[in-house]
Amino acid sequence: MHSFGYRANALLTFATTILAIMCAMASVSDNFNSLSPTSEVQVLNINWFQKKPDGDDEVSLTLNISANLESLFTWNTKQVFVFLAAEYGTPKNVLNQVSLWDGIIPSKEHAKFSIHTTNKYRFIDQGSNLRGKNFNLTLHWHVMPKTGKMFADKIVMSGFRLPEAYR
Repeated sequence: MHSFGYRANALLTFATTILAIMCAMASVSDNFNSLSPTSEVQVLNINWFQKKPDGDDEVSLTLNISANLESLFTWNTKQVFVFLAAEYGTPKNVLNQVSLWDGIIPSKEHAKFSIHTTNKYRFIDQGSNLRGKNFNLTLHWHVMPKTGKMFADKIVMSGFRLPEAYR
């Protein structure tokens, strides 16, 4: 006859194995979700475009950010971290990314939004490289699941240009 300790160990091992299998199945099931997020960003105004005393360029933008990220939410999604970045190239760096706005979307009910805002973080280039510069606005997101691996993706919106002269 088996002792109580042996039986408890067998039961705990079996329960842990079943839990691990269920977590793996949950993680794999996210791969069958079809993602179709949409986003649109408008630059409504360039509030100021100046050269700082240390020689760096600084820009303040008024933005209208609209997005529908509801398709990112499944039963396994805990929250989604989303941020808007300005991306541009300079002679020194092929890709510069400056975060302008971010947010955490806690549920599917909050995943369709439209906000009117100025850039939350300063848009500064180390140098005088922004005059007349073409740039992209890219909406990045990171899906944080309840179980499984985190994944990220983005939507790139091009066709934005800064003025030739400071304001």
